This record gives sequence, structure tokens and C-alpha cells, in this order.
Amino acid sequence: MTRLLLRGADHLLTMDDDRRELRRADVLIEAGVIRAIGQNLQSDAPVIDASGCVVTPGLVNTHHHLYQSLTRAVPAAQDALLFGWLQTLYPIWSRFTPDYMFTSAQVGLAELALSGCTLSSDHLYLYPNGARLEDTIHAAAEVGVRFQPTRGAMSIGRSQGGLPPDDLVEQEADILEDCIRVIDAFHDPSPGSMCRVGVAPCSPFSVSRDLMREAALLARDKGVMLHTHLAENDEDIAYSLETFSCRPGQYAEDLGWVGPDVWHAHCVKLDAAEIALFAKTGTGVAHCPCSNCRLGSGIAPVVHMCAAGVPVGLGVDGSASNDAGNLVAEARQAMLLQRVAQGADAMSARAALEIATRGGADVLGRPECGRIAVGCRADIAIWDMSGIETAGSWDPAALLLAGPTTVRDLIVEGRRIVQDGQIITLDMATLIARQNRMARALGEAV
Repeated sequence: MTRLLLRGADHLLTMDDDRRELRRADVLIEAGVIRAIGQNLQSDAPVIDASGCVVTPGLVNTHHHLYQSLTRAVPAAQDALLFGWLQTLYPIWSRFTPDYMFTSAQVGLAELALSGCTLSSDHLYLYPNGARLEDTIHAAAEVGVRFQPTRGAMSIGRSQGGLPPDDLVEQEADILEDCIRVIDAFHDPSPGSMCRVGVAPCSPFSVSRDLMREAALLARDKGVMLHTHLAENDEDIAYSLETFSCRPGQYAEDLGWVGPDVWHAHCVKLDAAEIALFAKTGTGVAHCPCSNCRLGSGIAPVVHMCAAGVPVGLGVDGSASNDAGNLVAEARQAMLLQRVAQGADAMSARAALEIATRGGADVLGRPECGRIAVGCRADIAIWDMSGIETAGSWDPAALLLAGPTTVRDLIVEGRRIVQDGQIITLDMATLIARQNRMARALGEAV
């Protein structure tokens, strides 16, 4: 049985139901679960010294495209809006193999882990050259993070009025059949699950209404969650109005894509009626501020969403539109953007951190994660506050104002996967070298 005792944290930000912040606190972990929180806990478990540290729940990433870590900073896509950006990158992504998917997923998840992330979703919606969803599932298992992959899909190619090239789309019957296969093979609904599979047609401009409707029926029959992109930018809204004669919120509602088992990525352009719809139905949002900035999509109305009661989590999105996968930096960006849009008191550092922890866990249907409380899963980030980033800080617990962006230690399900700022589950030097070789090969083929 895995046992650990975190001893003497200077600041413990629990994000529990009472939002307690404790000083000089201990946390006892047994069998992947938090068993006790307090001072001077007695145990013969191995000790991790947390003095001089801020301890938080592990951060939760609600939207990613891990395969894109192989296409960071592609010159032709650096200054494009969403649709042009996609059209530039689709031909490159079409050359990916299963090994590319596996390697890029490991790199992306390792990067997230170093930024304090213990639970990540992923939206894989293209499967060239024999790639399958389990390429990423096996990668996550080796890294050691809790994983929520979604079986994405594209079915409407360019010849039928869609955005993706025809060689990257699939037949809809094949998509639904493979969703059933991966759910049956890999979805674990248990409280301590390390892998839960979702169903995720890519977007309204790359799949049919029939597939969206059938995907929702299948997911609910299987008891899994639903995910897609929605209302990302002005082009997205214009496409919906022209093609479907309605806004994205109505499109989602008409097809069964609202409810507590659904979360949508971006939602930058939701209007007041759509926000009210999401609040009423418990529909979640994955807010991706860095990607929204990079693609010029706008500032999502997160303050209004939260005030209305919409479940909101954070997502780093793919590294082709963010260029980084640092979740604590993403939380800081979320805070800053809301202040730019709504004023300096619009979002505090603690409120942004809450969205990045328990907020994201709730969006993904994992209330046993994202908080440090007795009975919750032992997913914990330990931040060393002795470095130059925090020198002179009056409030180390305001981690997003003056704090490190790399964890000292990261614990997932009671197991340490980052120690002293280094991933300990992988040979990172070998992995990075392999990733760079693959990226060079892709670039030489352009």
C-alpha cells in the first residue's frame, strides 16, 4: 500500500468546501487517498518535507490536443486566425504515425506535470496512418498522470463543405463503432480511475448534425462524458448562423449537447442567453486563455459565466495554438485577461487557482479530485517558495501573483511523479531527443 506523509507545509490551500488555508500543515496519504489533514500527524509513512512550500491540489487541464506538441511555432501558422491556422496545419498532421501520437502525448503530459497538473483531458480528433486513441492512453500510463482522453472525430471534409481535407475525415459509422471499442476497452468509472474515456466530435464545422446527435445518444448509453469545440471566435459564430441558421448555444441544445455530462472548449463568444442556458443545464466550459490570445479569438466572458453558475475549468489547448503547456501559467493568464476586460478586482489569484483545481475537476465529473480533503484522491502539487520568483512576496499563497511555474514535487494517486523539479517516471532526455527528431522530419517534408 502506497503511503506518504507531507510534513509541515508553510501554506496548504485546500480548495475544500470551506476553502480553508492552513499553516504548517501535514497531509497523510494512504492507498491513493487523503486520510488525514492537520498538524503534527503521527505516522511511520515515508515523509516529504514541505516546509518552505505552498501545497495545492493538483491542477486540472480540461482541454488539450496533445499531438500538437510536435507542431509548435510552425512559421506559416504563427499569425493566422483559427480557420487559416487549421488549413495550414492539417497537411502536416496527416503525416503523423502512431509513434508520433505516443511521443507527443508523453511530451505534452510531462510538460503539464511539471506545471502542477495531475489530471488532464485530451481531444484527439484525427487518426492518420493507423493512429488510435490508445496511443495516447498508453503514453499517459507511463507518465503517471490521471487521464481523460476523448475519442474525437471529423467526418465532413472539404469536398462536402467542411474545413478538414478529405483524407483526414472518417465515415460516421466507423467513428461510432470505434467509440464503443475504446470505451469498452479503456473506460474505468471507478472513483480512483486513472483513465476515463469521453466522446468528442471535433466541431460543428467538421462533423454532421447526425453524428453530433448519435454521439450524444451513444455517450449517454455508455455513461461517459461529451466534449467538443464551441463558439471559439467570430468565424465560428458566422459559420453556425450561415450553416445551421442558429447560434452555437441553440445548436448544442437542439442536438442534446447540454447537461452536466457535457463540456465545451473555448466558448469565447457565448452571449447572455447561452450563458444562462449553460448555467441552467450545468454544462461545463474549458477556458483556454493563451490559445484564445494567440489566435486572436477574444476574451471569454469567464467572470459572467462564473457569476451565473456555469462550471468553468482551464485548458491549455494544443501546443500549436499555445506553444506551451504550462497550466499554472494558464491560470495566471486567465486572471490577467479577466482583469483587462472587467477591472482589477474582477478575478483574484485564489479565484483563478480555484478554477484551475476544483473547477476543472468538477467540469470533468471528478469531484474527488481538485481539492485537498479527507477522502479525496491524493493528487497534490508542492511548490517551493524559496526561489527568486517569490523573493520579497508578502503572500506566498497568492501563487499566481509571485510564484514558481514549475512544481518541486507532484503526487498523483499517492505516487510521486515529479521530484525536485524533475519527471521521475520517464527518461526525459531521450524523450525530448526523439520528439525533436520527429519535428525535424515533419519540417523537412513541408
